[in-house]
Amino acid sequence: MSENIEIEYKVLLTEEQFKILEVELPFPEHPIIQINHYFDTFNFLLKSYHSSVRIREIDKQYTLTLKQPKDQHILETNDYLTEKEFISWLNGDPIAKHHTSKRLAQLGIVERELTYFGSLQTERKEFSSQQISYCLDKSSYNGITDYELELEVPEVGIGETIFDTLLEKYTIQKTKPITKIERFFKTLTSDQQSNQLPFQ
Repeated sequence: MSENIEIEYKVLLTEEQFKILEVELPFPEHPIIQINHYFDTFNFLLKSYHSSVRIREIDKQYTLTLKQPKDQHILETNDYLTEKEFISWLNGDPIAKHHTSKRLAQLGIVERELTYFGSLQTERKEFSSQQISYCLDKSSYNGITDYELELEVPEVGIGETIFDTLLEKYTIQKTKPITKIERFFKTLTSDQQSNQLPFQ
């Protein structure tokens, strides 16, 4: 599917909470390793639109995704990349793809204006029940490790009560969610950012 609405509930965990959920809920023993590679323009135009571009790498499969706000949720627009195209993106020569290119053009952005800022690696354990995907993530980026619980649901109204009950059961404080890309960019030093910006 080239486009879909992402509806999810998420919360950051302590390492102790993460380990408890890992045992208490029916997560698989071994995680899937996924690496998110993040892009923006030199002047962070995507960020100004509350949008983002990433390439997700899983077992030599590469998915280019543009995320944009839509009706209090997230519109995801996806294209698959070959390994050659993926390497080209990382090397500063982004390849335009059909679906994401059209959406970027609506924002006044072309692929050649995007630059690579780095990656975040996630060890994800996941199971599904009653149309809900439960995801337990351990993410590493720029010397930081954090932990997160996500519930991904197919439509509004499904999952919120289950999510709140889960947090209450395991005494997890409900906080405003911070996306992985937001957490990643917050860890960049001013030197790391200025190295990407040509006029600073």
